[in-house]
Amino acid sequence: MGDYSIRLMGLEDLDDVMEVEQKSFSIPWTREAFYNEIENNSFASYLVVEHEERVIGYCGVWIIVDQAHITNVAILPEMRGNGLGHLMMKSMITLAIEMGAATMTLEVRVSNEPAQRLYRKLGFQNGGIRKNYYSDNQEDALVMWVNLK
Repeated sequence: MGDYSIRLMGLEDLDDVMEVEQKSFSIPWTREAFYNEIENNSFASYLVVEHEERVIGYCGVWIIVDQAHITNVAILPEMRGNGLGHLMMKSMITLAIEMGAATMTLEVRVSNEPAQRLYRKLGFQNGGIRKNYYSDNQEDALVMWVNLK
C-alpha cells in the first residue's frame, strides 16, 4: 500500500486539508470551520493520513460522553481505492475507543456505495435514513453505527 502515516491533525495541515476538502465535496467546509474544530471544539479530534510529507486525507470525530460521531472523511480523489479510507477509519475507531467511546455513528449519502461497503467491512450497521440531509442536492443520508466495546 505504500508508505503512509496517520497522526493527529494540526493547524499546519490546513492548506493540505483544504485541498482535499475542495476536491472531495460540492459544498466544502471553510478553513475557519476546520480551525475552529481544532482550536475551539473540545469534543473534536481529527486525524490525517500523510504520504511523502503531504496530507492526502483526513477524518474527524466528535466524542460526547461515550458516543463517537464521525463528522467528515475524505481522501484525495486520485488516492482513493488504495485502502487509505479503511486504514484511517480503523485508526479513528482505535482513537475513539481510547477516548472512552462505546458506539460510533456516521451519515453517508445513500448513493455512496463504496463508502457504505467500507463502513460495513468495519462492522457498521444500517440505523435509519435522514431525509433530505445533504444541502447541495437534498439527498438522503443513511445513518450507520457500530458498537465499539
